[in-house]
Amino acid sequence: MTSATRTRLTRAEWSARAAAHEERADALTAGRRARVQRGQTHPVDDFLYTYYSYKPGLLRKWHPGRDVTLADAVSAPHAAWRWYRVDGHDVIADAEGFLAEKAPLVRAIRGILSSTLARTGSYGCFGMHEWAMVYRDRETRHPVPLRLGNDGTDAVVESHDLRCTHIDAFRFFTPDATPRNRFAPARDTQAEHEQPGCLHAGMDLYKWAVKLGPLVPGEVLLDAFELARDIRELDMRASPYDLRDWGYEPVAVETPTGKAAYVAAQRQFTERAQPIRRVLLEQIG
Repeated sequence: MTSATRTRLTRAEWSARAAAHEERADALTAGRRARVQRGQTHPVDDFLYTYYSYKPGLLRKWHPGRDVTLADAVSAPHAAWRWYRVDGHDVIADAEGFLAEKAPLVRAIRGILSSTLARTGSYGCFGMHEWAMVYRDRETRHPVPLRLGNDGTDAVVESHDLRCTHIDAFRFFTPDATPRNRFAPARDTQAEHEQPGCLHAGMDLYKWAVKLGPLVPGEVLLDAFELARDIRELDMRASPYDLRDWGYEPVAVETPTGKAAYVAAQRQFTERAQPIRRVLLEQIG
């Protein structure tokens, strides 16, 4: 993107977008904020806030995106934010400064996004990563019971070909499950293993959108958050945990019907994720 493609938003335009963004963000985070006030937790919804460590307030912060000028904006909060600069009465994101200082991070993100975007999705894992995280281990990662019990869970793992491609799922495998995996994903080879059918790769778009800060339009950030939230629901419904008391019917991936439902959902998430990847890459330039 260059200055030739710069978009100029009037004060009325950017004010309306910022207000709509804050309203949407508040609706998306209402459950989490209410639980924090009550001192309660949720085994599914809280994941995006605890695993990624981004607080609800971060989602309220609207960025217009790279190469967008906010007209008559010297009184806008953006004028005081890092990675923005004031130009007369206007405010502009300092994309060049951000990209220069964050070069190693941006380079890594670009590599992961571009390779994932270009790769054909794989849909044969059937969500076994969550099962592998409790394989032959009597300590579970979540305070809810196992749907099939310990022995039943172990039997499901042993009857499947583990083919996890995502380092941040694979690294939580139990010692007995690790050698059963077809791949050995690592942090320094993440771009070589990441593929668009992976649920965790889709969830991570939220992380990448946050890390790219002022380059990413707020609407895209919230799209990535919604995608991550929906993916996490499937992730846990297809897990070995029994979440029916929380209102989640299981996707029984140990059965042919469950496998078919899981793969169908995977493909839908891929269709939602790929356009977000494209936008993030466009903003990096």
